[in-house]
Amino acid sequence: MKPQNKQLTNLQRNEKRVKRLLLVIAMSSVSILGLIILFVFKEGIPIIFKVGLKNFLTGTTWAPTKGTVTSFGILPMIIGTIQVTFGALLLGMPLSILVAIHLSEYASPTMRSIMKPTIELLAAIPSVVYGFIGVVVIVPFIREWFGGPGFSVLTASIILGIMILPTVISITYESIRAVPDSYREGALALGATKWQTITRVVLPAARSGIVTAMILGMGRAMGETMAVIMVAGNSVVIPLSPLHPCRTLTANIAIEMAYASGDHQKALFATGVVLFIMIFILNSVAGMIIKRK
Repeated sequence: MKPQNKQLTNLQRNEKRVKRLLLVIAMSSVSILGLIILFVFKEGIPIIFKVGLKNFLTGTTWAPTKGTVTSFGILPMIIGTIQVTFGALLLGMPLSILVAIHLSEYASPTMRSIMKPTIELLAAIPSVVYGFIGVVVIVPFIREWFGGPGFSVLTASIILGIMILPTVISITYESIRAVPDSYREGALALGATKWQTITRVVLPAARSGIVTAMILGMGRAMGETMAVIMVAGNSVVIPLSPLHPCRTLTANIAIEMAYASGDHQKALFATGVVLFIMIFILNSVAGMIIKRK
């Protein structure tokens, strides 16, 4: 065999080894995720069948220590989770889009190099710090100016609206920057102002990315635990006003898992199953939007 051919064969073997190694690493990550999902579903599904899917999802009484069929209702927590999540989007999305527009279209390179890492640094702040700020600053403010106990859907929405900013701003910024400059140049050549170009050309062109940012921000807000526990009030009631306290699905699991046992513990796993399905649906929608783009 010629030396050149022998060297080529060795390179091909090394390439195959690297390929197998990367495959093993990738499959290990998928396997760990699969085991977690399997464990959660294995622990949670039986109690759902025992109680009944309708009773579990639409029941309004959460008293699992009683052990009755009607004491495992998580509807108040589902509604609380949805209200807090959409409240966070309502507060965080407009601000995120405006900041992303400024960074991509108006900010100088120097300002952009300062602002973007600073915004991304918000993601590194522990959630307990956000919760502490909420308890010390936002709760007294809402209690004084709007009434109620202060620990409420509105407070949790404000905190989560701040926490989703780094994710939504970063993805929205990248989506806007991905719009070809020829779109902007063509609009300006037709006599449009810079703001008209942004609102009527750039943003519609980046719409898929912006919607994806919104969905991922929604998933981030839905999965948050510690900050919500500290500011939401954690009452197992259906909140009829933004000033009423609530309890989310994640908060319910974190609060009660330490002392739960038997059917109570399995009901908390079932709560995790419901939360997992809700977040999975959001991620699937995001994937479909990206694929469509």
